[in-house]
Amino acid sequence: MKLIIINGPNLNLLGKREPEVYGSKTFEDYFVELQFKFKEVQLEYYQSNIEGELIDKVQEVGFSYDGIILNAASYTHTSVGLGDAVKAVETPVVEVHISNTHKREEFRHVSYISSGAKGVILGFGLQSYDLAIQSFTNSL
Repeated sequence: MKLIIINGPNLNLLGKREPEVYGSKTFEDYFVELQFKFKEVQLEYYQSNIEGELIDKVQEVGFSYDGIILNAASYTHTSVGLGDAVKAVETPVVEVHISNTHKREEFRHVSYISSGAKGVILGFGLQSYDLAIQSFTNSL
């Protein structure tokens, strides 16, 4: 099984940015833990702060991978284009968020990704990624 985690803007600052919301661990360190935990899965990771690059990556892998785990970060609430890319590909997408976006500012309650996603996982910290991976491996 081949899965990719695609992270959007500012998630490269995990471990430094608002640790009270996002924790103190970098995503790179956490990704190593995920690879160890899910040895049976070929996991890849991609991060960009640029909307068009995220759309390009979804399109690039969206017909050949078994799953996409997408944390579009703030683009979740603003990017019709990224939402359209999720709908356009065949590969199932699970939308994830580290924080519970519904407990935050009202503009974060809207997602342009959700309507094209297989499911949405939010509010479980970095464990949201574990749950997303499990949603794919449990369906085997």
